[in-house]
Amino acid sequence: MASKDYYQLLGLTKDASAEAIKKAYRKMAVKYHPDKNPGNKEAEDTFKEISEAYAVLSDPQKKAQYDQFGSTGFHQRYSQEDIFRNFDFGDIFKDSGYGSEDLFSRIFAGGAQRGTRFRTRKQRGEDFSMELTITFREAATGGEKRVSFMREGIREDLSVKIPAGIANEAKLRIQGKGGSGSNGGPNGDLYLTIKVGTDPVFTREDDNIIVDRTILFSQAALGTTLEVPTLDGAKRIKVPAGIQPGTKIRLKGFGIPHTGKTSKGDLFVKVTVKVPEHLTAEQKKLMEELAEAGI
Repeated sequence: MASKDYYQLLGLTKDASAEAIKKAYRKMAVKYHPDKNPGNKEAEDTFKEISEAYAVLSDPQKKAQYDQFGSTGFHQRYSQEDIFRNFDFGDIFKDSGYGSEDLFSRIFAGGAQRGTRFRTRKQRGEDFSMELTITFREAATGGEKRVSFMREGIREDLSVKIPAGIANEAKLRIQGKGGSGSNGGPNGDLYLTIKVGTDPVFTREDDNIIVDRTILFSQAALGTTLEVPTLDGAKRIKVPAGIQPGTKIRLKGFGIPHTGKTSKGDLFVKVTVKVPEHLTAEQKKLMEELAEAGI
């Protein structure tokens, strides 16, 4: 069945309207209905095929998936139970004089021959996953992002809340936005894998932020004041005299928010001392004097 063309089975073209699809199926279904053809295996098989075709083409979401992925791709996503979920024989045959009660059980599970009923198990829909790229500052401060994705052939737009302090590769779960469940089962979920972009100023280590700053040798020896960036704006800090290269100056509470908490990590200013590559004659003389003085 999976390799057959649903439109061809019903004698239709792909641009057929919903009314034309229903009319074509009703005409063929009455002709091949099991009650009209008792014991006719060929008629029963044809009825199964056209019923499956109609169950798909009469459902806008399933039809969109079938048109997009073709027969093979569609059947990789939908089982027979998925296809007939919410399909109502009664709506088609209510005025035809043919019975519809338990028809699905009879022809698709052999209930008429084996005295058993067709039972369907509730099945949860599949989970969807996608990546969501955010900036360093969006990860640090949180906020909302708009997300667009295709769900069973239909475009959906969501507003997703980004918690402050979220880490790179963290996953956000959006409940019920995955594939549709079958036979009354719940929908799957949508999982967003967070990709945090780099920042030209800040580097993240756990919930701490590192900022690199370079000072002159004289500033390292004598001490100085620096203006450093933070997520909350620039802040002036004192650099103590005699600071050594690679030393980190801590600004408590100026880092990344701890997820789910009001507290934050720290910001560290990593100090690098710049060694001049070229000296003027006067600078060289001064350095020689400093060297003689043991500095």
